[in-house]
Amino acid sequence: MCTSTITLKKFLKLIFQIYLYKFLIFGIFVFSGYETFTLGRLVKLIMPVWGMNQNFTSCFLIFWLSIPFWNILIQNMTQRQHQYLLALLLGAYTILGSIPQFHIAFNYVTWFGVVYLISSYVRLYPHPVFEKVKLWGMVSILSIVMAIISMFSMVYMFGGSASQFFVSDSNKFFAVLVAVSSFLWFKGLGIPYNKWINLVGGSTFGVLLIHANSDAMRTWLWRDLIDCVGHYSLPIINLVLYSTGTVCIIFTVCILIDRLRIKMVEVPFFRWYDNRLSK
Repeated sequence: MCTSTITLKKFLKLIFQIYLYKFLIFGIFVFSGYETFTLGRLVKLIMPVWGMNQNFTSCFLIFWLSIPFWNILIQNMTQRQHQYLLALLLGAYTILGSIPQFHIAFNYVTWFGVVYLISSYVRLYPHPVFEKVKLWGMVSILSIVMAIISMFSMVYMFGGSASQFFVSDSNKFFAVLVAVSSFLWFKGLGIPYNKWINLVGGSTFGVLLIHANSDAMRTWLWRDLIDCVGHYSLPIINLVLYSTGTVCIIFTVCILIDRLRIKMVEVPFFRWYDNRLSK
């Protein structure tokens, strides 16, 4: 996105996808009795943004609309200024934010900006170190192992409530290290074009919009259908297989639903939209 532009068509694709799942899933749950139709709930549905504390979709939409302004900054900075800004923001949000008892208050709109600065730096300033596949593969594996060790260490020192401190949010040290190193690792593998990867990648936002659509969806999916709590007593191997299997099934089903949406709704609509513009 740092080398491209936002268009009305791109925005319409994004907003139509959000609203379609909002109203469709709400209607299904109202009809089935999982949700109650109220004026307040309807207002929340109509509003494109409702809360920017932990609401991923709202934060993503606001950040997405701010990308042209980020690009003005990125394209007019020198490489050295870009480095200084990254050092400042990662130092504040990640280094200081990974110190116990040092509290960082932020929402995902601001954090998306930091992530955008990281990725745009990799995109705009190629460096031989970014292409060292073995290095980033080793860093990825090592950082995952260290993150796991940190969880056990925090349990030992502070109790179970602190176990996930270093991976508890996307700004924490090990979360950032795993994300950046694994991105550079896979980027350097030179995986050839594969339409199936692109099809799945094009629907991953749809997976979020479907399975985390609302409190009613979470209640139905995780409590009533999957029954997460009811399976805590399973033997560890069975629990791992059950939890992994259910996640894979949910992801696959959501991908299929979103591919159906694209084929049955999005493609016909924007074919009509393009025809209207050409007249």
